[in-house]
Amino acid sequence: MVEFLGDLWRFMRVRKKMWLLPIVVILALLGSLVVVTQQSALATFIYTLF
Repeated sequence: MVEFLGDLWRFMRVRKKMWLLPIVVILALLGSLVVVTQQSALATFIYTLF
């Protein structure tokens, strides 16, 4: 995982694609939100937001 993040960072820095950073961060946050709330009591409250 660390190697992948390092490769992604080098790709964005060398190719001047820093605009990808906010997209990657938001997708990672949404993915972690889905994993965390999958079996919790908070799931009902999260689903009402979307």
